[in-house]
Amino acid sequence: MKKILITNDDGYESEGLLALIEALEGLGQITVVAPSTEKSACGHSLTLTRPLSFICVGDDFYKLDDGTPSDCVYLALHSMFEDSKPDLLISGINKGSNMGEDITYSGTAAAAMEAVLHDVPAIAISQVMDFTQPVGDFTLAKKAIRHLAEKVLGGSFPLKEREFLNVNIPHDVEELEFSVTYAGHRYYANDAHLHRNPRGMEYYWLGLHPLEFKPRENRKALCDFEAIEAGKVSLTPIKLDMSAYKSMEQLREWL
Repeated sequence: MKKILITNDDGYESEGLLALIEALEGLGQITVVAPSTEKSACGHSLTLTRPLSFICVGDDFYKLDDGTPSDCVYLALHSMFEDSKPDLLISGINKGSNMGEDITYSGTAAAAMEAVLHDVPAIAISQVMDFTQPVGDFTLAKKAIRHLAEKVLGGSFPLKEREFLNVNIPHDVEELEFSVTYAGHRYYANDAHLHRNPRGMEYYWLGLHPLEFKPRENRKALCDFEAIEAGKVSLTPIKLDMSAYKSMEQLREWL
């Protein structure tokens, strides 16, 4: 039987995580290890300053007390898959997009990064949504991830080592249409809101950035933002090697 490891960065009670479990039913033995609390935008962080504990919340379902998504994958592989690795790691379904440079912030993507570091095929999946509206269903995301999981578990994963698949699902779209994309160039604002508590102490609340982007010139594919605007499911292959090879000679000359 195929083995699937699931995690996320929205916490073990997230609607997206429960939808992912439902979408994968019958494809193999599912093990869930998720953070006990929301860890959005925690990046590829590991907890090195305190001990961590698994807490069982159901059959093959665990929350990691105050752990990050990377902690969940790292410790699950160490303690639950010592004899044989899972056939697939899926992180999500994240509530909100992970496009462009968001990948560097994302705990959802970081869990997939951790998996491929250990030679486990990995998919990170995120649902674009309007945060001013109630969380809707994940119908299209469930169809997409089941289709992709079936292909991987069938023995075909097209990416090289230390590469994972980053998937973004459009909002309010019913038709399943895939587009292979590159990660776009996102614009970021410095959106921080100043408030005061009842005792007059100041604090800041970081705001959300609009989904604004700049496409590249002379490109042969859509970027992830463009695919979402076109109502397509964005599939972006991501590699962990972030070396700027084209700048190496320039750096030598600069030295």
